[in-house]
Formats: sequence, C-alpha cells, structure tokens
Amino acid sequence: MASIDVRLPEPMQRWVQRRVESGLYEDVSDYVRDLIRRDQTGAAFEMGLLRFQALIDAGIADLDAGRVFEADAVFDEMEAAISEIERKKSA
Repeated sequence: MASIDVRLPEPMQRWVQRRVESGLYEDVSDYVRDLIRRDQTGAAFEMGLLRFQALIDAGIADLDAGRVFEADAVFDEMEAAISEIERKKSA
C-alpha cells in the first residue's frame, strides 16, 4: 500500500488523534481512509444530482420548445398497449 505524507495544523492533529483514541478508528490511516470513502460517496451523490439536474433542464427545454404531450393521451396509449399485450397473451 502506498503512503502519503500529510502536514496538519496542531488543532487538526489533536482532532485526528482524539478520533483515533475514541476507538472508532484503528489508527490515523484508518481515519483518513474513512474520510476518503465518505468523500467518494459524496462525489457519487453529487454526480447523481448533476445528472438529475441535466434531465430536469432537458425537460424544461422540451417544454419551452413545445415538445410535450397531453398526459391523458399518453395514458390512453399506455392502456391500449397494455391491453394489446394482455390480448396477445390470452390468445
């Protein structure tokens, strides 16, 4: 495993040491690995939010451009498609 030398101000060093002494972490490396894992999870969540925002933006652009359908018409088409599938299954 690779190692990284990190310099911290004294208050941060005390904080990390207290976290390790609390028993939540085996050692400083365990604490840092946990922080990195949490950051990676947060980054994945942020990427999901960015993708979600892009979908919302695309939807708004479609709305602005008039590329929309009446909900009743969409549901009618869906019901007709489901009915057709059920009809074929029972035939």
